[in-house]
Amino acid sequence: MTRLQQSPLGLLLRRIVLLYAVLMLCRLVFLLYNAPLLGPLTWSGAGSLLRGALLFDTASVVYADGLFVLLSLLPLPPRIRSTRLWQGLLYGYYVAVNTLLVVATNLADAVYFRYTQKRFTADEIFFADNDNSLSLVFRFAAENWYLVLAAAALIALLARGYGRRVREESLLREGPAYYLAGTLLLVLGGGLCVAGMRGGFTRATRPITLSNAALYAPDNARANLVLSNPFCILRTVGSAGSLRYTRYFAPEQLDRRFSPVHVPPDSAAVDLSGRNVVLFILESMSAEHSARLCPAIWEGRPERGMTPFLDSLMDRSLTFERMYANGTRSIQAMPSLLGSIPSFRTPFVLMPQSLGESRQLPAMLADRGYATLFFCGSERGSMGFGAYARSAGIRRLVSREEYEERHGRDDFDGYWGIWDEPFLRFAGEELAATPEPFFATLFTLTAHHPFVVPEGEEASLPAGYTRVHRGAAYDDRALRRFFERFSDEEWFRRTIFVFVADHVSSEKFAPETREWPGNMHIVGFIHTPDGAIEGRIDSPTQQLDIMPTLLGLLGNRERYFAFGRDVMNEPDRPRWSVSYDAGRYRALTDAGEVAFDDATPADTTACSPRGRFQALVQQYYTRIEEKNYTAR
Repeated sequence: MTRLQQSPLGLLLRRIVLLYAVLMLCRLVFLLYNAPLLGPLTWSGAGSLLRGALLFDTASVVYADGLFVLLSLLPLPPRIRSTRLWQGLLYGYYVAVNTLLVVATNLADAVYFRYTQKRFTADEIFFADNDNSLSLVFRFAAENWYLVLAAAALIALLARGYGRRVREESLLREGPAYYLAGTLLLVLGGGLCVAGMRGGFTRATRPITLSNAALYAPDNARANLVLSNPFCILRTVGSAGSLRYTRYFAPEQLDRRFSPVHVPPDSAAVDLSGRNVVLFILESMSAEHSARLCPAIWEGRPERGMTPFLDSLMDRSLTFERMYANGTRSIQAMPSLLGSIPSFRTPFVLMPQSLGESRQLPAMLADRGYATLFFCGSERGSMGFGAYARSAGIRRLVSREEYEERHGRDDFDGYWGIWDEPFLRFAGEELAATPEPFFATLFTLTAHHPFVVPEGEEASLPAGYTRVHRGAAYDDRALRRFFERFSDEEWFRRTIFVFVADHVSSEKFAPETREWPGNMHIVGFIHTPDGAIEGRIDSPTQQLDIMPTLLGLLGNRERYFAFGRDVMNEPDRPRWSVSYDAGRYRALTDAGEVAFDDATPADTTACSPRGRFQALVQQYYTRIEEKNYTAR
């Protein structure tokens, strides 16, 4: 046992465990220093917080010490590994890097968070331009001398706990077996490092970002307790400077040009208060899949589109003929739909400021007694969906794990999650058992790369003209069967169904859908089984409009924060779709395109679309700076 502990692998494990311990001690200091801001902790939530902390600490360890791990496992000849130079190199790296990236940044975070309510990120390092930054560091160190003592103690723990005086002994003599075993350990260590940075092993796992912390905490404030550095710094290096923006107008002029604060009228055009809501976010459901929305594309072809069922519903719904996505990625759709918050240069969810105070649609409905649920057939942590849903106020997440616990693993598609048809049926059964009223979001998966459908069903579905067409037809049929299965149930008849795509598909068919704005045109409509709302909206609409429109339908009278408009009750707000593409802010209006970049002068013409759009962009970045997405 002693020899195993003194082997390169044994010593590496000892040093990595020590890092986890130091990170947890840093988190304890952070908690004690910021307890009033973080709120009380409960034993019932401690397990989830601990799981999240270990996930992010693993990423921090790999970010800071991935190179140290690989160097420690490098199968060098024992005579080289045992030299003072090599051992000194490893020791110096371990102590110096972890002193700076683990101890110093985490304890500095404890002080920094008190003033900003956000964790220390790359923006503070690369874009700090205060001439007195060094003097401020010394001042804060003097005021918080007990943190300096804590830092010294933790650094001493790292230095002493490293075991520099322990003589390294290999379990194998130098020879073929030594080098083979060492190479295998190096490859294994590299693989574990990659998994640690990503937050998991499976192909469905998206590399974790700061917003994933919300998946393990009851609210955004305590999500900051789950996070740790150096993860927060190194994960945000690519987005450093994302808050640099042009201030087109004086602050007192902004609200007159565009305000994200909505004051609902005393009465609504249609009042469906108390009804359930089911929001279907349809993976890659481009408008061009629909013969109803894009009839010219399908003229003269044997198929009448890939979505005959959805087309039939649109004829009996409030249909947005010109609905556009606000982004090109699924993770951009989530804040657009649930919070009416766009993404411009950097996806909102990937920004550390996204954990700021918000009051999004699920949270508002939860306060009115709604049960809030998010269904997705992928793993719970996949793609950051569940994390953002939790941060938006959704209380129950239902994912692949819950489905397989009930129905086994036979319906896993082998790539992303559960096939949409059985998962839709499962979601309907769960909703039938959920107390009303409820708000449920359901994210489909099948119409996604690699564009496969269940074995044996290819022949019964049209092949279409792109790789995604068969998957789109499969989802259309799955939705038809969902409606056939549950349409006679009472909860179904009391439900508002919203259908909207997350973005257009990467597989485009018609030439006009390969260029803007056709490459942002998506399916979008609202359906009620009793026909309470029907009609056509011909002006441009966007994902940002879903939240305000639903709040209007549900009789909301509370002021709220949103960048979209209630299409039925806010005629004076801009009718457009906004996005960011190739370095330009772009909006599609009834009159055509509005575009500008950061160097474009402010348009001070009264009520001009460009001036209002510039004000929207300035409001967006101002609120991100303030980390506040409420009507305040």
